[in-house]
Amino acid sequence: MKPRATYRGVVLRSAGQKSAPRPASAPSGPARVRISREVAGRGGKGVSVIRGLPLEAEALEELATRLKRLCGAGGAVKDGAIEIQGEHRDRLVAELVKLGYDAKRAGG
Repeated sequence: MKPRATYRGVVLRSAGQKSAPRPASAPSGPARVRISREVAGRGGKGVSVIRGLPLEAEALEELATRLKRLCGAGGAVKDGAIEIQGEHRDRLVAELVKLGYDAKRAGG
């Protein structure tokens, strides 16, 4: 078997070889941003939850502030997700798409 060629440290495969399967956690394209509605653990009050944003904590806080202002509602950043008080999924999807994210509404 002949040695494989490399390009900047990446092993190149020849046309006849199969590539190794990708791990399930590897992202395949743009981040999947999902906006859902949750009421569990909030005394029956609903919140719109945005998950899957590929941002650092500081940028996430800035985006949360912008989205809270857009919706005229309170909210918080918890565990890498933005929570906006109330039902604002359609408005949030439109704003995130406008900002260039692949955002979709999750749930019913």
